[in-house]
Amino acid sequence: MSGVLGLLAIGLLAAVLIAILVVGYLVVTRVVRRRHDATANSEQNVSAIAQVELDEAHRQAGDIRQRAETEAADVRTKAQTIADQAQQARREAEEEARQLKEDLRELRLDLERREHRLAEREERAHTDQAQVEERARELDLQENEIAQKRAELLDIEEDRRLILERISGLTADRAKAEIVATIENQAKRDAAIIVRDIEGEAREQADERARRIITLAIQRLATEQTAESVVSVLHLPSDDMKGRIIGREGRNIRAFEAVTGVNLIIDDTPEAVLLSCFDPVRREVARIALEGLVLDGRIHPQRIEEAHERAKSEVDQLCVRAGEDALVELGITDMHPELVALLGRLRYRTSYGQNVLKHLVESARIAGMMASELRLDRQLLKRCALLHDIGKALTHEVEGSHALIGAEIARRYGEVDDVVHAIEAHHGEVEMRTVEAVLTQAADAISGGRPGARRESLEAYVKRLERLEQIATAHDGIEKVFAMQAGRELRVMVLPDQVDDIQAQVLARDIAKQVEEELTYPGQIRVTVVRESRAIETAR
Repeated sequence: MSGVLGLLAIGLLAAVLIAILVVGYLVVTRVVRRRHDATANSEQNVSAIAQVELDEAHRQAGDIRQRAETEAADVRTKAQTIADQAQQARREAEEEARQLKEDLRELRLDLERREHRLAEREERAHTDQAQVEERARELDLQENEIAQKRAELLDIEEDRRLILERISGLTADRAKAEIVATIENQAKRDAAIIVRDIEGEAREQADERARRIITLAIQRLATEQTAESVVSVLHLPSDDMKGRIIGREGRNIRAFEAVTGVNLIIDDTPEAVLLSCFDPVRREVARIALEGLVLDGRIHPQRIEEAHERAKSEVDQLCVRAGEDALVELGITDMHPELVALLGRLRYRTSYGQNVLKHLVESARIAGMMASELRLDRQLLKRCALLHDIGKALTHEVEGSHALIGAEIARRYGEVDDVVHAIEAHHGEVEMRTVEAVLTQAADAISGGRPGARRESLEAYVKRLERLEQIATAHDGIEKVFAMQAGRELRVMVLPDQVDDIQAQVLARDIAKQVEEELTYPGQIRVTVVRESRAIETAR
């Protein structure tokens, strides 16, 4: 390889020298020709020109020689580099061939070792197969022996069962049923004991904390007691005004009742008339309209319609103002105007004698206090409690439960999901999933169950007491039942020979659960089961 590169370099150098000679010859020829052509010129000028051209030819020849030498040097350098690379490639090829031979030798040795191990495994597999076949024959013999022994044991067991049935006088199914019943009763007793202990411990801790939170909330709350009314009384300046209200042949009173939808009762009560209607807002509109007519003194059907429109507008403004006052009192902002107006309408609505708007404000305060004690969002709890009965403003206009109606209204006017869920779950129509819903229900119960908050009719009260006693006496082992503390406690006396202490716990839980499912009542009803044993002897 190096010899070839040397010959190439020598050939290139010879070519360069030949090129130089050719260029020199051409230059000399051109000079001679110019000398012959310039014979007419002076010899001095010819000589100078020839000298200049000769110098130029020498310079060009030197440049050509220098470039030739440079190119020859580059060729020699490249030739040397190619030779070095070829040498390196040859060494690498030799190294790869040597490594390949080594790998082939190792692979051959590895294959020989694997073939040896495979042969050993095949030999062991033949041995193991023979042992497995021998073991399978032994197992078959053992299975046959076990099947024979099982059949013998079954015969013995059948004989024992027949002997036991004959001795005890019970069949196997009946004995099994009695054993299962005994175990079941014992399991129930054990479970009741465990449940009683767990419930007692949890109740002690929960009652202590809940009592403290609720007590603090109630102690910080002071509200007035209210009474339910479905009539409004309007005092008149004189009894002569009754005749004007009635009008000629009763046209004024008929027009008034037709326009307002309220019954106007005029009796012997001096200087007073009664307005009766189950819609409190409509009754208030009629009262304000009639009051304006009495003050004006001019009463006729056209004036009645005008007074009714003015009164209706005034009541709408009063409702909005009442809702805004409730929000300002609780520090709640950014509520939809329609919700504010619906809140104000509850100013004229009562439930068991309790004003609904005042009940909502009271519940919101209680919920805020409990939220502060539990380190929850106070404003969110206030909002949930304030809106939980918003559906009562439309219950006479829309079918359905006021809780579900209120949730739909709140959702329509942009309330958050937690508020909507607390509204729809506060009466149990929807399962409670958040702590806000639980506290909203608790605040509602506290506000409605506090002394003096609500009242119910005597007939409903008596029916509730009778139903409480019927629920308790329907269970076995009951001796006497007493409804105490205005129906807030049910005391049950049981027969001690039929009901033990554990069954008394179960009985109290069953009665309380049945009362929750069947009755509607304010507050809570405590069920107390009393089991008393007395031993009496007479000394003579």
